[in-house]
Amino acid sequence: MTGERTSPPTVADERTMLRAHLDYHRGTLGLLCDAVPEEELRRPSMAPSSLSLLGLVRHMAEVERAWFRRIVDGQDVPLVWSDRFDFQEAYRAEGASAAEAFAAWRTEVEHSRRVEREADSLDLVVRDARHDQEVSLRWVMLHMIHEYARHNGHADFLREAIDGTTGV
Repeated sequence: MTGERTSPPTVADERTMLRAHLDYHRGTLGLLCDAVPEEELRRPSMAPSSLSLLGLVRHMAEVERAWFRRIVDGQDVPLVWSDRFDFQEAYRAEGASAAEAFAAWRTEVEHSRRVEREADSLDLVVRDARHDQEVSLRWVMLHMIHEYARHNGHADFLREAIDGTTGV
């Protein structure tokens, strides 16, 4: 999958810190999926939830796409797995391809990194029409850190249930 994660610096400027923490959490999701057979990546947690590691990867591809490509970059593109803007559709991973999910996630992460690097300032303000609010790039990055941290907690439990791996 990805398998790479670098610890964020303990002293740095704000942008470097935000970028490093976001990449740390992206790397954590990749590590939690490393060496897991494709069928196990699709394995749902427990009824009634359909949440799986692969579903989390698909969901995070959609979240990256929505915030960085659609909102910050202003592109009018659909989500990858939903034409109704339903982020929950990405969670349903039965029959989904791991190669396709990880390729989409990596594509969206790289696009997000480019958008952030090219922005003049974290103070860049964009319109989030879906939630009828203005947000700064700083807020988007903090939101993404929150989103990954929350879902990496889910991924910790999912991975432990698959093969007992903890402490990633």
